[in-house]
Amino acid sequence: MASFVVSYRPLLSPAPFLSSPSPSIRYVTQFKGWGGRGVLMLPLKCISKQTPDSETASPSSSSSSSSISAYNWCAGLGGLGFLETTYLTYVKLTNSDAFCPISGGTCGDVLNSDYAAVFDPLMGKGVPLPLIGMAAYGLVTILGLQLAGKNMPFGIDETNARLLLLGTTTSMFVASAYFLYILNTQFPGTSCSYCLVSALLSFSLFFTSLKDFQFKEIQKTVVLQLCIGCLVVATLSTSYNTSLPRSTSMAEIDLEPFTVEITTQSSPFALSLARHLQSIGAKMYGAFWCSHCVEQKQMFGREAAKLLDYVECFPNGYKKGIIMAKACLDSGLEGFPTWVINGEGGEVLSGEQELSELARLSGFDFDGSSQT
Repeated sequence: MASFVVSYRPLLSPAPFLSSPSPSIRYVTQFKGWGGRGVLMLPLKCISKQTPDSETASPSSSSSSSSISAYNWCAGLGGLGFLETTYLTYVKLTNSDAFCPISGGTCGDVLNSDYAAVFDPLMGKGVPLPLIGMAAYGLVTILGLQLAGKNMPFGIDETNARLLLLGTTTSMFVASAYFLYILNTQFPGTSCSYCLVSALLSFSLFFTSLKDFQFKEIQKTVVLQLCIGCLVVATLSTSYNTSLPRSTSMAEIDLEPFTVEITTQSSPFALSLARHLQSIGAKMYGAFWCSHCVEQKQMFGREAAKLLDYVECFPNGYKKGIIMAKACLDSGLEGFPTWVINGEGGEVLSGEQELSELARLSGFDFDGSSQT
C-alpha cells in the first residue's frame, strides 16, 4: 500500500521552504510503496501577483528614450546656433558686411551698432555679442551630446550636468528676450533676420531642456532660474549704461548729414600742402557735426579743403545705436579730427593740427618759403 506526501520547494533554492514562493516553483510529490520510496517531480508553476514588474520597466525605458531625444534636440539646435554665431563673430571681428538676404541693409545697422558688443563697445571695441553666443551654443551642444550618450562632461554627474544645461539655456532665453526688447525700442522698423533666428533657437533650447524636468524638479529650480535671469538682465543693463555714456546722453539726438561752407581763402602754401598730402595718401577722418573738423578745413581754406582726402565717419547721419563707417573703425580713431600721415601704419594725429606741423610730419618743403 502506498502513501503520498506532498511538499513544495524552490528548484534551485537550498532552503526547504519560502514564505513567498518565487514565480517558478515545482511541486515535489513523495510516495511510499512496496518497492521502496520514490520522488515524483510535477512541472507546475506558481504565478505570483507581482508580475507587473516587467510592465513598470517600460515607462522608465520610454522616459529614458524621451530624455535622450530631448538631449539630441539640444545638441542639434545648439549646433545650428554655434554655426550662426561663428559666422557673425567672424563678420564682427573682421568688420565685414553680413549677408542679409531678407532684411537687406537694415540687418547691418543692428549688427554694427553699439549694442552688438558689451563691456565698453565705444569706437568699435568691447566683447562682441556673437562671440558670447558662440560660447553659449557650444556649451549647450557639448552638454546635449554628452547627456545623450550618458557620458558626463568635465567629470560631473548627470544631475549637475542637467542643471548646468538648464541654467545655460535659461540665461540664453532671458538674454534673447532682452535683445528683442532693444531691437523693438531702439531700432523701430528695423528687421534683423540673424537676431530673430538666434532668439528662436534660444527659446526652443530653453523649453526643450525644461521638458526633461519633472514638475517637482522645476519647483526646486525655479529660484535658481529667476536668479540667473535677474543676473543676466542686470549685467547687460549695467554694461550698456556704463559703456555708452555718449549714446545715452544723446539718446534723443537724430542728426541728418549736413555740410558747412568753408569761407576762408586758401594760401599758396595751403594749396601746395593739400596737394602733397593727397599725393602721399594722407587722410583726414572727421564727422559732419564736429566743429574742430570744420576749423581744420578753415585753416586750409575753401580751395585746399577740396583737395584733401577727407573721410566722413557718419555718412548716413548720427542717431543712437549707429556707429562709424567701416573705414573709420579700421583706423582705430580716438576722436575727431584724426590725421593718418604716410598711409596705413603711418603717423596718427588726433585733433586740429597746425599746417606747419602737418608739413613737417609729412616731409613737405615749400621751397623754403614760410606760411602766409
